[in-house]
Amino acid sequence: MKYIVAIIQPGRLAAVHEALVAIGIEGLTTSEVQGYGRQKGKTEVYRGTEYTVNFLPKVKIEIAVPGDIAEKACDAIKSAAETGKIGDGKVFVLDLDSALRIRTGEIGVAAL
Repeated sequence: MKYIVAIIQPGRLAAVHEALVAIGIEGLTTSEVQGYGRQKGKTEVYRGTEYTVNFLPKVKIEIAVPGDIAEKACDAIKSAAETGKIGDGKVFVLDLDSALRIRTGEIGVAAL
């Protein structure tokens, strides 16, 4: 099993969700987060005053998938989230040792 964490632009969430549903992923968790990468924030002007925004809004998506579809999930996220501009995001794939569905007690892939 794999645990996939993706950090994407907020405006791409709907497209990424549709892409993941299309390949059969039934559940995911999202969080509104802030961060920066190589772009190091941005400068904005508000009422004539210039200020720097160090942390930009992002969306974090977390999904647990069987190992055999992890690559398809990453490809779906990449194709749906990509704009070609700096700040598109990142995808991290981690090994997942175990999963437990609390309601039924199912363990492993059955719990996903």
